[in-house]
Amino acid sequence: MRKINVFDTTLRDGEQSPGVNLNFEEKMQIAKQLERLGVDIIEAGFPAASEGDFQSVKTIAETVKGSSVTGLSRSIKKEIDASWEALKGGAEPRLHVFIATSPIHMTHKLRMTPDQVIENAVDSVKYAKQRFPHVQWSAEDACRSDLDFLVKIIEKVIDAGAEVINLPDTVGFITQEEIRHMFTYIRENVPNSDKAIFSTHCHDDLGMATANSLAAIEAGAGQVEGTINGIGERAGNASLEEIAVALKIRNDFYKAETGLTLNEIKRTSALVSKLTGMVVPKNKAVVGDNAFAHEAGIHQDGVLKEKTTYEIITPDLVGVASNNLVLGKHSGRHAFKEKILALGYNATEEELNKVFKAFKSLADKKKEVTDEDIFALMTEEKAGEAVKYYEVEALQVNYGTNNIPTATITMRNPQDELVQEAATGSGSVEAVYNTLGRIIGGEAHLKDYRIQSITGGRDALAEVFVKVEYEGHETTGRGTAHDVLEASAKAYINAVNRVMNRKNWTKQETDKIHL
Repeated sequence: MRKINVFDTTLRDGEQSPGVNLNFEEKMQIAKQLERLGVDIIEAGFPAASEGDFQSVKTIAETVKGSSVTGLSRSIKKEIDASWEALKGGAEPRLHVFIATSPIHMTHKLRMTPDQVIENAVDSVKYAKQRFPHVQWSAEDACRSDLDFLVKIIEKVIDAGAEVINLPDTVGFITQEEIRHMFTYIRENVPNSDKAIFSTHCHDDLGMATANSLAAIEAGAGQVEGTINGIGERAGNASLEEIAVALKIRNDFYKAETGLTLNEIKRTSALVSKLTGMVVPKNKAVVGDNAFAHEAGIHQDGVLKEKTTYEIITPDLVGVASNNLVLGKHSGRHAFKEKILALGYNATEEELNKVFKAFKSLADKKKEVTDEDIFALMTEEKAGEAVKYYEVEALQVNYGTNNIPTATITMRNPQDELVQEAATGSGSVEAVYNTLGRIIGGEAHLKDYRIQSITGGRDALAEVFVKVEYEGHETTGRGTAHDVLEASAKAYINAVNRVMNRKNWTKQETDKIHL
């Protein structure tokens, strides 16, 4: 079996999805889970894009040791320098440097001649190799580039030191037959192609990202790039979980495999979905809730007699547990700790104590606490590690069909004082948000509000996702609680705290510069 390297760009290309705004703690959670999943390379961000991105990439590189951590850079020396400063503390520092090669990009975006692009690409790779032991070079918009020009520039960047050559379908334009031809042509015509690994990075604008990625692997690609759940710019990227499982199930055809721990796929998908607020469609291949559901009578009959009649992927292959150990109010701390470890969390004693307390509180209200509930509690605790400027202490809502909804909230403010306010609204959620607006001294304009249950049943945990604009910043927030209104309040305050954290961090960085 040929080994295909997995290059995950959930934290870079995935975070560029419209509406996605991950904070540092959330990025770190995803990075650790990607390491657990077994991805070979984690693209942690674009270090030169902002100080926040730089610090996130730097910390992830210094923390993650089981995967190679990389950062993206344009063919600009100061961006390569910034990437080195962010990545040099990693176990295997790696740079991903790119420049566009299609006529439309060279003419209208870069305003450079083909010879100038070649010179720039070669100089950038040589410069990067002075620092980085591993350099990947990408031909942006390769799939709309002239093949003979690609042959020419690729030969030169390999001579300059590039070990991986990425040929991305930047706009999701290519077809399977065309991408197979492109990879075959380039590998056969670049004289030194044996000195590099060829990588594929496909976008899903025409719904063909996964199929195109697999076609590239057929044609000799040794690395595949994508994101968890296929998130990313515009219509997104190739779904890494789909590619990995396709290679596993159809290894008779592809004769290739990844090194992913496949039973971590469902947990990774759920974490990315929860932290980005991008819900996985029920009919999504591999990780959707309906992926292993059978409703038609003839299908149910067949599966009961022999699973392989209608089920080519077993649930346990991707980590969908069929016999969850259910905890309740009589479960002890030891059983709870074992469950946390079984779910893949390496919790500190402090974290364990906080989540156990939350678990006990939930167990008093809910007969059975499932894996999904505990996952939600643990995720919320991890995501809440940033400074909390505001924290809800108590909430009461009066509502009746003939009464005006009124919310009374007691909250701890940044000065650690308890503040109580009340306000009305046309509905209960509006009353809660009007009250919170009074306490924080400025309304956060609500741009999106979504609610879903963590599990089924009347006693399910509620999860609320909001997008707000507060003090000139647009951000997202999440809240989980047994009560819908409590979850709504938590989500609103989580968003406000994110803005406060960002503003405080920016001020600290500005003070450093002035010093």
